[in-house]
Amino acid sequence: MVVTYHVFLDRVSGGVDIFLMISAFLLTLSFTRKVEEGRPLALGRHWLHRFKRLMPAAAVTIAGTLAAAWLWLPPSRWAAVLDQAWASVLYVQNWLLATTAVDYYASDDSLASPLQHFWSLSIQGQVFLLWPLVLAGGAWLSRRCGWRYRAVLAVAFGLVFAASLAFSIYETATSQAFAYFDTRARLWEFAAGSLLALALPYLRAPRPLGVVLGWTGVVAMLACGLVLPVGQSFPGSVALWPIGAAALVIVAGQTGSRLGADRLLSTRPLVGMGNVSYALYLVHWPILTVYLAVIGEARASLGAGLAIIGASVVAAYLLTHLVETPLRRAAWTEARRWRMAAVVAACLAVVAVPAAAWQAGIARTAQAAGVSGAATNPGALTLRTGVAGDASAPVLPLATQLDQQWVNLDHQCQGRFAPSDPILEQCEQTQVAGEPSKVVVVVGNSHAEQWMAALEPVARERNWQLVALLKGGCAFGEPTDPGQSDFCAGWLAAAKDYVLGVQPDAVFTVATAAAASAPDERQVTGYEQVVRELTGRGIEVVGVRDNPRFTHNMYQCVEDRGAAACEVPLEQALAPANPALPLATIPGLHLVDLTDRLCPDGVCRPVIGNVHVYLDDNHLTADYSATLAADMRDRLLAATGW
Repeated sequence: MVVTYHVFLDRVSGGVDIFLMISAFLLTLSFTRKVEEGRPLALGRHWLHRFKRLMPAAAVTIAGTLAAAWLWLPPSRWAAVLDQAWASVLYVQNWLLATTAVDYYASDDSLASPLQHFWSLSIQGQVFLLWPLVLAGGAWLSRRCGWRYRAVLAVAFGLVFAASLAFSIYETATSQAFAYFDTRARLWEFAAGSLLALALPYLRAPRPLGVVLGWTGVVAMLACGLVLPVGQSFPGSVALWPIGAAALVIVAGQTGSRLGADRLLSTRPLVGMGNVSYALYLVHWPILTVYLAVIGEARASLGAGLAIIGASVVAAYLLTHLVETPLRRAAWTEARRWRMAAVVAACLAVVAVPAAAWQAGIARTAQAAGVSGAATNPGALTLRTGVAGDASAPVLPLATQLDQQWVNLDHQCQGRFAPSDPILEQCEQTQVAGEPSKVVVVVGNSHAEQWMAALEPVARERNWQLVALLKGGCAFGEPTDPGQSDFCAGWLAAAKDYVLGVQPDAVFTVATAAAASAPDERQVTGYEQVVRELTGRGIEVVGVRDNPRFTHNMYQCVEDRGAAACEVPLEQALAPANPALPLATIPGLHLVDLTDRLCPDGVCRPVIGNVHVYLDDNHLTADYSATLAADMRDRLLAATGW
């Protein structure tokens, strides 16, 4: 079900939620049986056995995915894949993806990463460490207090279920992207499986009712991903649907009826698929995502999809019978704990050795490229001097350096520049010698941030105190303007209060907002109102024109097609005239326009002077922005008269 939804429907099915619930169901059955039969739990041995069972197939899959990424994915995606390889083998992939999902500055490759699916395995691995502690703690409490073991567990898992479900509903409503990968928001699904395992002996459905329950559960499971927007609404209360559907099938059990769903589910093909299901889950997603990346399409055709499923089943069969089963059945690995630990360590090495070697190679390449200077990679300086650079030198930044292309200042804001409102968490400042000649606060979104690579050298040269107050996605305008989003309004209000409190000599911000549906460029929402308020308080405002935004990733376009094929005419990227020009009459507002350095001769180029201009579809690289320092200085001083 999961594979079919991924390949053909490009949707989340709800099947993973069932997978999580069943894993806790089986784990609880096993531990309960041990306790009630008086056998030792031996947690250390249990954990080693569990991860010795899980890790071989996972490690081979991760290592194979690294090889596929090296062969077929563009270098701009290598760093993300390597980070996720480490996170996957260490069972923390869900936390990496949770952070990425809500990080404005993170690459969006996680949504199509060939290792994204390890998020659920990571949560499962974390629960496989936690659940035995709860089960063992319940056994200790039961013996000490004379309480029934199942009753103790029912209370414990009932509390986990209620608390986690309440938290999941809240977090899904407030931050669904983070909640989707948050272990805490998923614990209730495991607790549901444990509660079902404890209650199962008391749930005896008559045969006719069992037939109805079984088919109701199967139909509900299959329909969940079609009826509900699983990817956008889980794991809140709506995830009760697939969990409840699976519970109905389990409660229905073996009805013995010719009409029962269990007759279908017990057929040899489905049981055989169940035997390779873990490996199938592991391999299908890398095969699908790498294929789509190679052909450059968002979805596989019917024929390609069937081929992907066929290849995934074959790979899963081989992985199960050549790796997983032999190690699981090898008696010598179970004879001693150190042997199980050795298998786990070997699995870690299967991923760690190639990943570390690859990262070391990337670091050496980056170090070698770092010695390049203006002679080989002049960037925008080529438009001032006419020196084109060395065409044989690598174009900077390298694809593996893109995550380093966001601009940071020297220190967190401190002293008089430390914000009192915690919402202003992204506040940085430069260090100056003695008393600064001017205090300039850069306020706004990532498009204000990117210009700091050009502005910071000017500030250092002229001993200005530079302060950066930033929030991804929030261009600086009047927070009470009806056009401002609720996401930004609170931050914008705090930012304006901060500026009025600090009383800098000037505020540097972006005056316009370009659009990918170009040339729909306009003034930033509420910009005129906030400019008039600041200048009325004696604070000058420098408004830089926004850079073009595009419908495609400029960096990847150069990787795939070459720079010449990715050029965009200026008239398709920006408005014919700077939309902020009507505000030029406001005393204290100074407009700066560097469009000709981004789109010389009326053409927006992805590479200028052997430097990539854009790191994605709308942000300048820090490397290129830094080469604009001389132009920024000349035009800023000319506009302000400083």
